[in-house]
Amino acid sequence: MTYYPDPHLKQILTRTKVIAVVGVSMNPVRPSYYVARYLGIKGFRVIPVNPGHVGKELFGETVRGSLSDVSEPVDMVDIFRRSEAVPEIVEESLAQFPRLRTIWMQIGVEHAEAAAQAEARGVDVIQNRCPKIEYQRLFGELRMGGFATGVISSKL
Repeated sequence: MTYYPDPHLKQILTRTKVIAVVGVSMNPVRPSYYVARYLGIKGFRVIPVNPGHVGKELFGETVRGSLSDVSEPVDMVDIFRRSEAVPEIVEESLAQFPRLRTIWMQIGVEHAEAAAQAEARGVDVIQNRCPKIEYQRLFGELRMGGFATGVISSKL
C-alpha cells in the first residue's frame, strides 16, 4: 500500500471544494452512495457521474453520464470503478478539467501508469484510499470502537 503523509492528505481535503464521483450508485447501501453522501454533508459539492442514471437527481445534483458532461470546474475526481477503467477516466479528467488538482482512487482501485500520467501533469493522485475514511481520521471524527457514521441510535 502506498504511503501518503497525513499533512498531504489533509491539504488535499482542505483545498477541495468540488468532487466529481465517477461510478456513484443510487443504492444507499453501496459504498459509493454513502461516501458521496457523507462528502456532501461535509460541505463538498458532489457531482455524481454514472451513465446508468443520467438525468436523475442525487444529493441535489443531476447525475451526469460522463465527465465530459460536467461543465463546472472540478477540484477532485473520485473513482469508484475497477482499476482497468482508470486510464480512460484519468485521460477524460485531464482533458475536461484543466485546473484539476486531485485524482482519488477508492479502496482497491490502483493504476500506476494512469497515476504517473496525471502526476506528470501536476495532479495529485491518491490510490487505494477512501476520502470519507481519511476525512474522518484526519479531522477527528473517528470514535473509540469504530467509525462515527452520523447515525443516532435510540436507547433500548
